[in-house]
Amino acid sequence: MKKILLFGAGKIGRSFIGQLFSKAEYEIVFTDINKEIVDLLNEKGCYKVITRDNNHPEKEGDHMVRNVSAIHLNDREQLIDSIVNADIIAVSVGKRGLISLSGLLAAGIEKRYFLKKDDPIDIILAENDRNAASIMRKQLLERLTKVPIEQYVGLVETSIGKMVPITPEEQIRKDPLSIIAEPYNTLIVDQLAFRNVIPNIDGLAPKSAMKAWVDRKVFIHNMGHAALAYQANFYNPSLKYTWEALAVKSIWEITQSTMLQSAEILLDIYPAVFTRNQLSSHIDDLLERFSNKALSDTIFRVGCDLSRKLNSDDRLMIPILAGLERGKEYSLILEAWVKGCSFMATDEKGEPNQGDKIFFSKYGGDPNLILARHCKIDGETYSTLYKIVRELADRKK
Repeated sequence: MKKILLFGAGKIGRSFIGQLFSKAEYEIVFTDINKEIVDLLNEKGCYKVITRDNNHPEKEGDHMVRNVSAIHLNDREQLIDSIVNADIIAVSVGKRGLISLSGLLAAGIEKRYFLKKDDPIDIILAENDRNAASIMRKQLLERLTKVPIEQYVGLVETSIGKMVPITPEEQIRKDPLSIIAEPYNTLIVDQLAFRNVIPNIDGLAPKSAMKAWVDRKVFIHNMGHAALAYQANFYNPSLKYTWEALAVKSIWEITQSTMLQSAEILLDIYPAVFTRNQLSSHIDDLLERFSNKALSDTIFRVGCDLSRKLNSDDRLMIPILAGLERGKEYSLILEAWVKGCSFMATDEKGEPNQGDKIFFSKYGGDPNLILARHCKIDGETYSTLYKIVRELADRKK
């Protein structure tokens, strides 16, 4: 049986990557810092993915992921040996985690190369980051002077489109390993990055123009989620769920229009990859998925973490700056960004995100301060942007 070593036993690791490879009859070896999860995975040897979709009830069900074990992240020697013996590796740990993990990966790759020079390793970077491969390549090149990284290590970027809501505490108490997710199970991967034959796995979708597909996720899916959250919270702070917000005609319409606006910018960047009809159909599909009532995805989840989501290198400001540079319309995206500056939705306990509380206390929800001090966007170079932000902020008051 082939083996995948999967760093990160969180929502995407368990509900998406683990499930895909399990269906292809891979042995799944997780590694995580959470000792309770590691111990439970070793004790049970399996876990449940609960798929929910009231729009397509035929796709709902409980799916057991089997042939599972786990290694604690602190067990360095066992992990190095696992890197040596894995058929493929996947990483789902976030941007900060990528950097901190690189030393361990380098040690394992170095030992593997010493023992198996003719057996390169592919690492699937299951991260929502436009530069995941560049970040990891830089870290590995600094550490591995005797390993031909470009030939021996495949750094495979992905586009992660699966939606996994916050698991209710009641469900966690009932079964800490089970995870609720939507049925969507397509993993877009960079076909040019593999150093081995691409695994024949149902749900794996290799693409050649990978940067375009990563940007499609940022410009449309991520941007659309944020626009929905910030427009809905501004319209009525008592709205809790994404489906509930989209049931309001005006919120549906402005979210759709904002996504279409961002799609026009994306199309201008990648005219050889996408068509307007393709992107429009993708937006319709996403809006249907966002309105999946059974998933119970919250406005809090899709909108929180403001320091990241409102920054210059994330889902709203990336298309805004691209639109400004290319002379394309970006007003609706910027409107969503401005409304996001005062976003303070709460979780199931009625508490705001702790990081967002700090963010709000630092900037007071002032879009101009956030643009200047947090995004570090130059006021002279982008004077037009600042002017429109001031107008939108005044209108919002």
